[in-house]
Amino acid sequence: MSQAPALRLAWTKFAPKSFQAMIAVNGSFESSTLGKVLIDLVFARVSQINGCAYCLDMHVRDLRVQGEDWQRINSLATWREVSLFNERERAALDWAETLTRLADHHAERDTEFEALKAVFSDQEIVELSLAVAQINAWNRLGVGLRSQVVPKAMP
Repeated sequence: MSQAPALRLAWTKFAPKSFQAMIAVNGSFESSTLGKVLIDLVFARVSQINGCAYCLDMHVRDLRVQGEDWQRINSLATWREVSLFNERERAALDWAETLTRLADHHAERDTEFEALKAVFSDQEIVELSLAVAQINAWNRLGVGLRSQVVPKAMP
């Protein structure tokens, strides 16, 4: 097995106030009516897209602790191709992909937004959009500064 590239910078030590602010934003999602499973599905999917091993590992572990089964987790990358996700999850995943791949989705935003409006309140749409922005920020730090996945048993 090859070695993963080493951590570039211990950014949490160099920017502790910014790190704590990001942690606080994540904490704000705890009271969201979106629910932790939906947020972690979105966080895992965005992390897949962005290639952030650290965040993907974390959110898959969180999903397992919440009782998510392996079939749904393993099918997250192909959520459009399977019937394992409900209407809210599908709309959220679609919106998450749209906001993550901004340059690729100019034509579909109105359609995707209307799909959101059918199953989420305005408050939830804003919270979901903030959650997507937040995981994209975490992913950019994780990938750019090479946050490390520590091998350990999966729950």
